[in-house]
Amino acid sequence: MTLPPRRIAHLDMDAFYASVELLRYPELKGQPVVIGGRRDQVPQRLADGSLQVFRLKDYVGRGVVTTSTYEARAQGVFSAMGMMKAALLAPEAVLLPVDFDAYRHYSRLFKAAVATVAPRIEDRGIDEIYIDLTDLPEDSLTLARKLKQAVKDATGLTCSIGISPNKLLSKICSDLDKPDGITILDLENVPSRIWPLPVRKINGIGPKAGEKLAALAIDTIGQLAQARPSLLQQHFGLSYAAWLLNAARGFDERPVSTRSEPKSISRETTFERDLHPRQDKAALGDIFTALCLKVAADLQRKGYKGRTVGIKLRYDDFHTVTRDLTLPSPVVDGAAIRRAAGECLRRVPLDRRLRLLGVRIGALVPAAAGEAAPMAVQEELPL
Repeated sequence: MTLPPRRIAHLDMDAFYASVELLRYPELKGQPVVIGGRRDQVPQRLADGSLQVFRLKDYVGRGVVTTSTYEARAQGVFSAMGMMKAALLAPEAVLLPVDFDAYRHYSRLFKAAVATVAPRIEDRGIDEIYIDLTDLPEDSLTLARKLKQAVKDATGLTCSIGISPNKLLSKICSDLDKPDGITILDLENVPSRIWPLPVRKINGIGPKAGEKLAALAIDTIGQLAQARPSLLQQHFGLSYAAWLLNAARGFDERPVSTRSEPKSISRETTFERDLHPRQDKAALGDIFTALCLKVAADLQRKGYKGRTVGIKLRYDDFHTVTRDLTLPSPVVDGAAIRRAAGECLRRVPLDRRLRLLGVRIGALVPAAAGEAAPMAVQEELPL
């Protein structure tokens, strides 16, 4: 029996964090808006009903852009850009703080809505999923419209969808007609639609690989598809060179995995100002404990426990260190995570200011029903 050709969709929410904020502040639609401000920069509704907002030009301190609206992107402001640089490009952009609780809420809503139309879903993060449409009777365009409408009805938000025979091409396609777009592609369309694109459009070609390809005068996906295998093998090795050629030619056999186990759970925070382990001991202690409790709460919510507890510190000179401790048995409660993280902290130098602190837990296993809830802990930092 001949199997039907695969139809894989990649659904990507449009400027997700920013779009959620615009539901809350609809008068900001059409304006350049940047997400990434401090919690004390929440807009205020005045007595006359108008909205008092913070502008990017008034931001002082470190920090990076979490995301931005398409209007801000048109001015050159993108995620991971430093706030002060963004302020030079778009000084009048509205600045909003992040609200991850709201984003997680809308993430659950849109994924549940998609499942009512096409249940075979691979969760790839807070704002994107893969969907296997192969066995559904409707044509691809009809399914794409139904999926977009289901998301819109459930959240009020728009998304962009790419549909192709595999995950690699669908992810590229979902970005071609943003926002609120639909792109449907067959393998015979790869030379006309995909090959003119830059090589970095392929998910899996990062900055370093992109630079190496550029040094070989390979800038587009089409040039990569036609490159000599021996040349790629010389610079990237046999395995990665083979993957590069297959990806550029549109080949990808990965299945849509409807269940993926997380490898670790982590929380971290970058401080508004550098904190000294001794002068700011109390503040750091509170932050450290809060991170441990949040990791414990994440574990319980997702139904896991873990054996390997780790910490991450970034000093004021941007040097980063990590330490891990593997426990005799998996844990889920906040007190146990805090104790293990404290042991890790004793193994790092604490002689200069810190700009970032993080806690993670790995070696995860499913937790039994009724595991202990995260506990409140009050312990001294080993400083």
